[in-house]
Parts: sequence; C-alpha cells; structure tokens
Amino acid sequence: MSERKIAILIGDGMADYPIEELGGNTPLQYAKTDHMDYLAKNGICGLARTVPSGMPPGSDVANLSVFGYDPATCYTGRAPLEALNMGINLGPDDVAFRCNMVTIEHDIMNDFAAGHIDSEFSKIVIDEIKNTIHRDGVEFYAGVSYRNIMVVRNFKGELPITTPPHDIQGKKIHEYLPKGANSELLNDIMQKAAGAIAHSKKIADAKLKFKGNPTGLWLWGGGFRPKMEPLSTRFGLHGHTIAAVDLIHGIGRAAGLTPIHVEGATGYIDTNYSGKAQACIDAMKNANFVFLHVEAPDESGHEGNLEHKLKAIEDFDAKVVGPVVNKLNRYGNFTVLVMPDHPTPLSLRTHSSDPVPFVIYAPDMNYRFNCKGFNEVDARDTGIFVEHAHELLAMIVNNVYPW
Repeated sequence: MSERKIAILIGDGMADYPIEELGGNTPLQYAKTDHMDYLAKNGICGLARTVPSGMPPGSDVANLSVFGYDPATCYTGRAPLEALNMGINLGPDDVAFRCNMVTIEHDIMNDFAAGHIDSEFSKIVIDEIKNTIHRDGVEFYAGVSYRNIMVVRNFKGELPITTPPHDIQGKKIHEYLPKGANSELLNDIMQKAAGAIAHSKKIADAKLKFKGNPTGLWLWGGGFRPKMEPLSTRFGLHGHTIAAVDLIHGIGRAAGLTPIHVEGATGYIDTNYSGKAQACIDAMKNANFVFLHVEAPDESGHEGNLEHKLKAIEDFDAKVVGPVVNKLNRYGNFTVLVMPDHPTPLSLRTHSSDPVPFVIYAPDMNYRFNCKGFNEVDARDTGIFVEHAHELLAMIVNNVYPW
C-alpha cells in the first residue's frame, strides 16, 4: 500500500456560542458547510480539548496540541515560536516578546491590530522605534501586519506577567499593563514607542499612503526558545506548513517542517484561500504531511463581526476543505483532520478554552456515528470526546482509534 498522506486543515477560531441573531445556532451550525458536513457524516466527529486545564487559550497553546505536542510539557511562550520562523536566532538566555502594533486612544485599547496595518507601514513604524529607543540588548523585528517581535538578549530574572491585547479590546489599558518582575523594562519601552509614533513625520506621512492606525506597541507573550522533538523522529512525518502567520510556521519549524508562503495570504477575510488549497495539493506530491491554517474566522471573532465570520467559515469550507479533500482522492491512502484550534466567540471577542469540534476522515473508513454535520452541537452528540487533543495525530498516524 502507498504511504498514507495526512492533511490537517485548521479554521482558526471557527467554534463559537449560540447566537440569538442566528436563531440560537452557532456560526458553524448556521453557515453553509457542505464539505465539512460530508466529512462529519462519513468520518469520526467529536469534541477535543486543545487547551489543557489551567493554560491560556491562545493560538500558540491550541495549535501546539493540534500539531501533536503536549503544551503542558513544551510550551514556553508565543513569541519565541514566531521568532523562530522569522529567522531570529535566540540564545539560551534570550527572550522574545510579541510586539503588537495597536491603536490606543484615551487609554482604551481600541484595536489590537492597528486597523490591520499594512506590513510595509508596520515596518516603517518599527524602523522609527529602532531609531528612537536605544537599550542594550533590545532588538525589534518587523513581521506580518501588526505582528512584530522584540528580543531581549541575556534576559535576567523572571518573565513579567503580560496580557494579550486581543483580550482587552474596548477596555482601559492600565490594569492590564505588564506587571511583576522586569515589567519596568516593557512599560518603559511601550511608553517611549507611543511617543516616537506620535512625533514622527515619517509615520504621519505613511498614514496617508498605507492602511492602518498605529498609536503604540503592546508587548506580551514572552518566552525562551522551545525544545521540541521533530515529527520525523516521532512519527516519520515530513512536510510543510501553509499559513499567513509566523506562529504556525514557527511551530512547524520547531517540529521539523518547511513553511510554504502563498502569495496573497493575508491572515484576514481577503486571504488567498484557493492558493493555499492548491499549495497543499501540490506539496503532497513529495510530502506525507501538510498543516494548512486559515486565520480569517479568528480575526472576525476578535472584531465581533458576525457577517465576516460566517463568510470566513463558508470560504474555508468551499475554497479549502472541498478542493483539498477532492484532490487528495487521487492518492487514495490519505487522512484529513479538520477542526478549529480554539473557539473565538463573537460575544467575547477573544479566545475561550471550550472543547472544539473535530472530524477525521479517510476514504477507507468504516466508522459511522450518525453525525448530522460539522458543528459544536452535532459533534457533542456523537459522544466522542478527546480530553487531550495532542493525541489525535498519533491516532491518525497509527490509523487506530479508540471508538
């Protein structure tokens, strides 16, 4: 038999709570998702806990689980994973912090993404901050859109307590500023960065040319370089990550995978869905594993935008899930896992740690659980529950399921 191909398709933040406007349905129940519904009816569908008890429900923790790693044993922070993909070399005593470009007005976090700032604009801001803030061992690196990195070399002592900016939209920032050990450094840099942005003519001119409204930086998600055993050693898997965000490619690099960058992949609802799907199909010619991630449903959840979230879910289903599964049929021996990494409920505008629906499908499966469709309710009703989502990949690799 030919080598089994494995594709993991992630609709970031798709899961949600019942919404009155949708007749008490969740967005996954309400949206037109013919392809995911087909997989749920003809595969193994249930709920999985991607965020271990007591851990923060971030995309870093949740996606580590889906990649097959136990976050409780290997998680060191979000920023070092992103730094890894950006080619930033971290020594054993270096700490990377996520450095969001944000819009803060009247001490309120108005936008954790600075109006989904253009990457070119974000780099201009980062360069201006480099020219203004001179601290020994402190380095700034421009990333994609609002997602940038700050590195502190030879970091001494404990990490400060920080809060993700997407958790505090519309809230006064003061009680969420970095606290505890070494927090003075972060707060000083954030204060000076806001001043640099406010007084820069270059940034003012860029506002007329680019999308975005940056007023400051927000530092969070600090950590040291992670240590992870490659998937090739663990499972004999070799392949790629396809995503618009450094986090996914960073986890992939730590897992021994190679990133594929798709033109037009934005991390938003205007992303190149079809390009990602085609990249996955093409990559499978010479690989046995692809992890494809779509950020758009999550961003829509953070915005609190129901229309965008429904569109993102339907586009993910029609332009990614359908084409990928259809084309993988040429290989015959394949398995696909489709799921969100975590919920991003519209009512919360941030992540929650609730279990998420998942579906495992292969053409040769004989499992039938009378699942009506791919959503939180129907997945729950199958009675299948995976307490530790990082165990899903091992089940797929071994083609052995406990149900």
